[in-house]
Amino acid sequence: MSKARDRWLDEGLHVLVEEGAAGVRIDRIAARLGLSKGSFHHHFAGAEGYKRDLLAYFERLSVEALERAIAEASAQSDARGVLRHLTELIQPAPGGLYRPELDVAVRAWSNSDAEVRAVQGRIDAARLSALQQVWRPYVGSDEEARTAALLPYLVAVGASMVSPPVDADELRGVFEVLLPLVPEHPPAV
Repeated sequence: MSKARDRWLDEGLHVLVEEGAAGVRIDRIAARLGLSKGSFHHHFAGAEGYKRDLLAYFERLSVEALERAIAEASAQSDARGVLRHLTELIQPAPGGLYRPELDVAVRAWSNSDAEVRAVQGRIDAARLSALQQVWRPYVGSDEEARTAALLPYLVAVGASMVSPPVDADELRGVFEVLLPLVPEHPPAV
């Protein structure tokens, strides 16, 4: 991707957080970036193309960040170690795993737009699948792995949905309380 295209997408996410879906308008984003509408049309196929690309960008950022963090920790750790690593990555930073304002904005948008709802559904499914894979060796079935994966995922989603969202430090503290519940070793066969 080009730097200008990335700037358009990053700024679109900022506008979405600050103003909601109604604020994601080309003229507003162009003014904020100091770029022309011509730049926009060079990178995107109109407003609908931008919306699709913005959603794909958000989906990629959301899923890849979690999968990358799990892969980094999985190579050298058990389920508790992986979840401890994920807990450490809950930081109030734009690239962190916990971006409550953005999650709230996209979930709100998904209530009125089927395309956004489909993207949010894929993100939720991919995140749960990644967590389920962490748990699978430590429980007896896929169903148990899903249930175990739901616990941290629903805590994170709930933390972002309360008003105001739970801050990153407090959420890390919640997960640190849950970590001792994670088995250290797969069950003996």
